[in-house]
Formats: sequence, structure tokens, C-alpha cells
Amino acid sequence: MRRFAPLAAALMPLALGGCVMHPAPEIATPTPELPQAFFFRPEASTATALAALMPEGDPAYQTLSQAALADAPNLAEAAARIDTARAGAKGAGANRLPNITADGSVKRNRINTAQFGQAGQQGFIPAEQTSYGANINASWDIDLFGRLKAEERAALARIDAASAQAQGVRLALLAEIAASITDWRVLDARAAAIEADAAAAKQLAGLAKVREDAGIAPGFDRVRAEATASSSAVRLAALDSERARLIGRLVTLTAQDAATVRKALAAPAPALATAPAPAALPSDLLANRPDVAAAAANLAASDADLAAAARARFPRITLSGVIGLLAFDPEDFFDDSLVGSLTGAIAGPLLDFGRVGAQIDAAAGDKRAAFAAYRGAVYQALGDAEAAYGVVTAADAEAKLAVMQRDQLGRAAQIAETRYKAGLASFLEVLEARRAADSSGEAAAAALGRASRARIVLWQALGGEVMAAD
Repeated sequence: MRRFAPLAAALMPLALGGCVMHPAPEIATPTPELPQAFFFRPEASTATALAALMPEGDPAYQTLSQAALADAPNLAEAAARIDTARAGAKGAGANRLPNITADGSVKRNRINTAQFGQAGQQGFIPAEQTSYGANINASWDIDLFGRLKAEERAALARIDAASAQAQGVRLALLAEIAASITDWRVLDARAAAIEADAAAAKQLAGLAKVREDAGIAPGFDRVRAEATASSSAVRLAALDSERARLIGRLVTLTAQDAATVRKALAAPAPALATAPAPAALPSDLLANRPDVAAAAANLAASDADLAAAARARFPRITLSGVIGLLAFDPEDFFDDSLVGSLTGAIAGPLLDFGRVGAQIDAAAGDKRAAFAAYRGAVYQALGDAEAAYGVVTAADAEAKLAVMQRDQLGRAAQIAETRYKAGLASFLEVLEARRAADSSGEAAAAALGRASRARIVLWQALGGEVMAAD
């Protein structure tokens, strides 16, 4: 029986620890139920690629987006967070392996030999002694109950979360650049419409001047036509403030100077075109949206954290050993001075007064919060996509009507001018028709721009680019 006494003593903490253990709380994390289709869904036969929603054919977008991806500060920050997560995972994995260290020492002791009585007084016990040692130490937590493995799972999940968040930053950056460039092209289209309006107003003023000189029209007609031309010039000058704002925005987004941004925007670009909205399913958002992927990864990390906290109630079994050299004279350091020890230890909670239980409760609360955040991200994605599809539908309808109105009012202005030349219409009728046509051209350009911008929002809402394996 004495032979089993050390074993019983070693297993006693394990048995006592088992008395205070209880399983971690079960927290259900079902996948949120999504509708079968979007309310403003496009035709099922639409096979437009997601990238077609972006201004890929615009050279300014190509130049500035590449510059931003190479040098944007927020992308560099996101990449650094991925590196931090990788370092955490590497450290968690290393904790599962043995820890080996080395040390060396020189120790000098001085004692009172009188305390050893006659032996000390006769010099059998030295008053001073110097020892020389060098050791290799090894320790290993064998992780029998999986606590360290759960911590490693949590660290690996945080790499996925950081990668998904970085992808989200990338998509937001590209969407902002595309939107700013689209706004710039809209300003170009508005400027062209205003310049056409100003040219038409000047032509009308010239006609009024001819009729004034001929004595068949009052000078007031010419003044009103010149005032219309001046109004177009004011509208054209007002666009400069919007251009300055866009330049500043693109400088911030791309980390390029204003001269570089202006040079890129000066390159000729195709006219604004609106591709059909691609068909997608609400369930696709779970795989495509970076924010949903990040929330799912954080949920997985919180689940692993809860598992690790629950396993802290189990005893820890550690093996450790030391092998080294010990000598009291440097000449004897390598002469039969080998020493060593091997230890097996077990330690576990006995009376922790609720410390481990509190950690489990905190981890359970974190998991519930992570699941709520995941559901929130899913429904945020669903709401974004629903709204984006609806805005595209509405913007397309608005743009179609605005272009139709522009064409109709333009024809009405031409007819009024022809009738005026023939003496069949008053100058006031011509002027009113010209003013209506002038505002319609700029409104149509702005409506086409809103339709293009709506597609950029839809691109981002559906997840943008496919996430690259990191």
C-alpha cells in the first residue's frame, strides 16, 4: 500500500478539482434566417459581373485605385493588425510546445563557521564557497484537457477576423475612390451642359441684337438674353468649389499629391454608362460580405475563449526537467559535475472562491455579445443590399425620365427659336423655353451620375471583390 501512496497524493488534486467542475453554459448560435430573394431583385437572366458596377474603364480609377492600394495609410494599418493577429496565433501555438531555456551562474556564499561548533572552528567547513553552474531547463504543459488548444483556436480565428476587416477597409476605399471619380465625371458632364446652355444663350442674345438694330425688337430682349448667358457662367463657376472638394478627398484616399490626382483626372474617360444590376441572393451575403465574415470569425474566437475558460477548472499537468553542471572549482567544471532533476507536477483549483466561474461567465457574456454582433452584421448586410437594389431601380427610372425631359425641352427650345425668327412667337416665349432646356441638361447629367453612384453602393453592399485567401 505504501507503494501507491505517492500516486494517490498526486491524483488527489485532480479528484478535488473534479469536484468543483461544471460544464460551460450552452449558448445557441443559429444562422439567421434570410428571405429567399431581394424585394427589388433584378431579372434572373441578368448575368452582369459585379465588377461591371465600378468605373473599371475609367483611366483615372485605374491609376488612383492602384496608387491607393499600394500606399493608403488605412490599408497599411489594417495589414499591421493582421500581422498582430498572426503573432498572437504564433505565440498561442508555441505555448503548446515545451519551453527550453539555458542559464549560467557564479555564486559566492559566506557563512558563520561558529554555528557548526568544533568542526567549524577546526576549519573543516569553509567560511566562503564559490559555485559555478550551467543549466538547461525544460518545462511542458501537456495540455491534457485542451485549454491551450482552445486558446490557439481563438487566436487563429482572430487572424480570420483581422483579414476580413482588412478586406472591408479595401472595399470601402475602392468604393470611395470610385464615387469621387464618378462625381468628377458628373461635374464634367454638367459643365458641358452648362457651356452648351451659355452658347445657346449667347446666340439668342446675338439674334436679339440684330433685331434690336433693325428696330423690330426692344433692347430689353437683348439684355434678358445676356443675363441668361451670365447666369450660365455663374453656374459654371460654382462647379469649381465642388472640384476642389473632390481633389482634397482623393488626396486623402490615395495618399497622392494634388498634382498627381489632377493629372489622373485629366485623362479622357468614356461617357457615364449604367450596367444592369447583377442578380444575387440574400444568402450570398454570408460568404461575400467582409463585415459578416469578420463577425463570424469573432464569434468563433469567443467560442474558443469560452472553451478555454471552462477548461481552466481542470488541473494542469506539467513536466519539467533540469540538466546542468555544478562545480566549486572552475577546474572541476567538466569533471564529473553533471547534475539534473526531473519533475512531474499537477495543480488545479480547490477553493478559488468563484474566480474561475467568474471568468467562465465573462467569456459566456462575450460569446453572447459576439453572436448578437454577428446577427447585427447579417441584417445590416441584408438591409444595405435591399436598399442598394431599390436605389438602383429608382435612380434608373429618374435618369430615364430626366434624359427624356432634356430631349423634349431641347426640341421645344429649338421650335420656339424657329418660330421667333419667323415672327410667330414672342421673345419671352423663346427665353422661357431656353431656360427650361438649360436646367434640364444639367439635371439629366446629375441624374445619370446618381444612377452610376447607386451601382457603386450596390457593389459594396453585395461584398465587392471576392475575398482572397490570405
